Amino acid sequence: MRLLLLLLPLTLFAHMNIAVSYPYIGAITKSIGGEHIKTVVLARGNWDPHFVVPRPSLISKMRNADALIMNGGQLEIGWMPALLRRAGNPKTNIGSESFLNLSHHVKLINKPTTVDRAGGDIHPDGNPHFHLDPQNIIVLAQTIRDFLISIDSDHADVYKNNYEKFSASWQDKMLKWAEKMSAKKGMKVIQFHNNLAYFNKAYGLDNIGTIEPLPGIPPSSRHIIKTIKLIKDKEPCCILHDVYHSTKTAEFIREKTGIKIVLMPHDIGALQTIEDLTSLFDYLTGAVQ
Repeated sequence: MRLLLLLLPLTLFAHMNIAVSYPYIGAITKSIGGEHIKTVVLARGNWDPHFVVPRPSLISKMRNADALIMNGGQLEIGWMPALLRRAGNPKTNIGSESFLNLSHHVKLINKPTTVDRAGGDIHPDGNPHFHLDPQNIIVLAQTIRDFLISIDSDHADVYKNNYEKFSASWQDKMLKWAEKMSAKKGMKVIQFHNNLAYFNKAYGLDNIGTIEPLPGIPPSSRHIIKTIKLIKDKEPCCILHDVYHSTKTAEFIREKTGIKIVLMPHDIGALQTIEDLTSLFDYLTGAVQ
């Protein structure tokens, strides 16, 4: 038996190494690719997705990748270019057939009318956190299916079948999440950073302000006082807070207003209980009260 295995073509055991920038992309890609791919996730879910250190271990992963799938929308602008340059892998270069920018396949919201550093760390293409609308997960799964077929047509039927299974299951889950969130439509919320724009839009939550005065800009005393007054006047239910910024300012605001702080994970692994895409949206739809 061992001799037989040695004589079999190596292609029977081959798989593609697909590098992806974030865990949620890895989960979708693995669901569609199945046994024919190996996903290599570059960033951890509890990291700030805007700032990832291109350390040697990531360079090695990128160097050995057969393809790259990234979020795009300039979310990786602070770290991906340096990583690509240091890895020097033509398979992962922007514009190559084995490179996929997911932001080119969804409709981005919150696109600024002007791009100026005075507006903070804005994203010129629009808000890049589009995966937090569950409907966009279907669009991304379709995009990844087509991408895998384009670079590995031999397994096209596998990728198509895996997508159909994923889509059917996800559609059922979306119905449950929509039912869970239906009574919360119109609920007012505050955020630290506007990373939940797509989630809020999907379920009709009304984000009335952010603790950050501008994206990436720490709040001043004046802005904090203004936010406290806003909360007292408009009475939002809670502060929806990401996991990678300090909650110190939010806690101060809570002391002054009594508002709840709700940690809202943005990706798989952002909290210990978030093990997959389903548990991510189970948590998000159950956290807003």
